Order: sequence, then C-alpha cells, then structure tokens
Amino acid sequence: MQIRKSRGPSRRDVIKTATAAGIAASVGPFFHATPLSAASTLKILQWSHFVPAYDTWFNTEYVKKWGAENDTEVVVDNINLALIPSRAAAEVSAQQGHDLVMFLSPPSVYEDQVVDMKDVYAECEKTYGKPVDLAVKSTFNPKTGKYFAFSDSFVPDPVNYRSDLWGDIAMTPNTWEDVRVGGKKIKDATGTPVGIGLSAELDTAMAMRAIMYSFGAHEQDETGNLTINSPQTVEALKFVKALFEEAMTPEVLAWDASSNNRQMLAGRSSLVLNAISVTRTGENTNLPIHEKIALAKAAEGPVRRIGLEHVMDCYVIWKFSQNIKGAQKFLVDYINNFGVAFKASQFYNFPCFANTVPDLKELVATDAKAVPPDKYSVLQDVLDWATNVGYPGYSNAAIDEAFGNWTLNTMFAKVATGYDTPEDAVAMAEKAMQAIWAKWKERGMI
Repeated sequence: MQIRKSRGPSRRDVIKTATAAGIAASVGPFFHATPLSAASTLKILQWSHFVPAYDTWFNTEYVKKWGAENDTEVVVDNINLALIPSRAAAEVSAQQGHDLVMFLSPPSVYEDQVVDMKDVYAECEKTYGKPVDLAVKSTFNPKTGKYFAFSDSFVPDPVNYRSDLWGDIAMTPNTWEDVRVGGKKIKDATGTPVGIGLSAELDTAMAMRAIMYSFGAHEQDETGNLTINSPQTVEALKFVKALFEEAMTPEVLAWDASSNNRQMLAGRSSLVLNAISVTRTGENTNLPIHEKIALAKAAEGPVRRIGLEHVMDCYVIWKFSQNIKGAQKFLVDYINNFGVAFKASQFYNFPCFANTVPDLKELVATDAKAVPPDKYSVLQDVLDWATNVGYPGYSNAAIDEAFGNWTLNTMFAKVATGYDTPEDAVAMAEKAMQAIWAKWKERGMI
C-alpha cells in the first residue's frame, strides 16, 4: 500500500469538459464470492482528515488489511480539502486518475462521468437497511433515477462556543438572534468576536445555507425550481449584515476552512460553526481551552432549527476507473467496518447507515477525553436538525455548480460589507443562478 500527498488545477475551469465528455462503462452487480485479481490496484483520492487519528486508522490499518485480503495494491492520496474539486476536474478532463474519489459535498455536476452507485447501496441495504434521508438527498437524482455518488458518512455541524464568555453574559446560543445579541455583548466587553466565515470556502457555504434555511429561504423548492429571490432570503441577508457589523471582524472575509478551528483554539472567537474537530484537536493536543468550549445544536431561526452537515462524504467511481469492481467492493466492505471507522474518527464521521453504529447514542453520551464527559451528547439527535445542500430538494447539478462557484458566499459577503443592498445582491445571485439552472434543465439533469 502507498500513501501519497498530492496537489492539483480549478473545477470551474474544466467543468464544461467534465460534464460534456463521457465514456460509457457497463457495470453489473458484484459478488463477495468473486475474488479480485491478484494484479489489482485500487487508487483512492480523499482529504487529509481533520482528525488525524482517522487517517492513521484508515491508511495504516484498514486499507492495509483490506488490500491483503483482496490481493490488491491500494494507493491512498490524501490532499488538502480545498484541492479536491480541481483535482477531480483535472482527472475528468484527462479521463484518467483514481478509482475512488471522495468529495466533501455532493458532486452532482459529474453525474455523466460516474458509475451508478445503486448496486453499492443495494448491497449495503441487505445488511443495514435503508440509508438516512440525508444520504439519499445528497447522492441521488430523482430526475434521472441515478445514484451519482455513495455516502458512507456525514459530519454534524454544531455550534462551538466559549462556555466561560457566554456564561459571563448569562446566555447560550440557542437561536440566531441569541448569537447576534450575545455575540455583540461579548465583543463589546472583551473584544472577542463571533467567527463565522464570509469567504470563498466550504465552511462559509455551509454556514450561510444554515442561516438561510432557518429563515425559511432556499435556493430551490422540493422539485428543483429556483427560489432564491424571496423576502426570506432578504431577511437572512439583513441578519448576516447585522451580525457582521455588531459581532464580527473583517478577517472572516479571508478565512479558509480551518480558520475557525484555529481562531477558537487560540481563544480569539467566542463562537464558530464547526464539526467537533475543534474540541478534539484541543483534547488531543492538551490545550487547556478545550475545557471551555461547549457544543450546541444548530441555532434556531425565525422559521426552524436546522443546520447543514459540516461535510458530506460522497464517494464517486469514475466511468474511466481501471478497477470499478474493486472500488464497489471496497465501499461495501468499508460499510461493514463502519462501527470501527466511527470510533477511529473520534465521533467525527456519523453513519449514513444508522445500523452500522447501533449504540451511537450511548457512545456519544460519555467520553473519556471530553470535559464535561457528556459534551458530545448534543449530537444524539443530530438527524432531527441536519439537512442536505439544496434543501428541501435534492443536491442536483445546478445546486452543485452554484455551490462550487461560491455564489451564495459572495452574495452574503457583499451585503455584509455594504457593497450591495440585500435586494440588489439577491437579484444578482438570482440572475447568475438562472443561467446555471437553465443549462442543467436543458441537459435533462433537473
């Protein structure tokens, strides 16, 4: 087995090639009784996990064991999460690359380039039952009837906040209005701001959608029709402008996906939206501040309490893969071992097949490293408030392209900084998204 680090060119630059080109491949059912060839190689591309212990388990234990059992040389390339879209686009443009590629949000624009994952889902369902709705909404296109990806897991995105600072003002961040009001009080008193990104990166994209959805605003309706230009979107934009002006600082305009982690662990933010990698990093590196970081459910807005997954693990198998059968089998076998994966991720990766971790609520109810030990129990009902990109519809190709172009990130940042009014910003976003929606409707994808 080989573990490699690599870099790579912009999904946006080659998206036309990525979606127009295509090599047909016939993919039939696979069977566990059929051994893979002794000469097999399986190449996997995925991110460098935010909880390093997971990569240690996956790369040096699980993959090594699976490769030996299946007479397969497994090559794992771990890269920075921001490089995955451009690397995937380059592989599609070249029509060669990895057998398995893991995206961190639904890669719907590549539907014509990937193997249908229905057989993988069906095989897993035999043992574990149906996947959670979040997985289906993130990997299935009801228009074409194709599973363009397979999701093994998702990562909850709770509120991480400083219990000491919020305790001093006798508040908790239960609602978005609490975040604004309490965040302003803390900033005025201590100079410590709220840390929610407003830049061209993954965490911002998830956070802005969480706010939108909680205000009753959406990019689309249940059937995929564009609905971004609404009074609810305008209200969400007004709220983010107020939050930025009253409780934040301009540095969030240049954040990357790990900035909120760093800021919170350095004691420079009173609240961030992030996975539990923040507190796990503090625990694993013995930073005293981790004892002051508490977790809360996704904040409630005027319409509902709802949050996005922090990342949505979505594996694809390219049609030009050299080992389609091996890639399919790897995913099924991985789900059979997901109970171990969940623990190796230190509760970061939540199962899309709930029955793979039947004791999940008990596991997160108490933790030897956490202070207090029940810190992670807030995640017990995560499926009650976590949703998919594109809610209330499916994560279709138009949603994916707008997500990858950071259309909503830009809309919110322009309003927050006073560059555009909420009404002008949403009108401009709508115009850009209309062109995206028209393109994918013409191609029969939505």
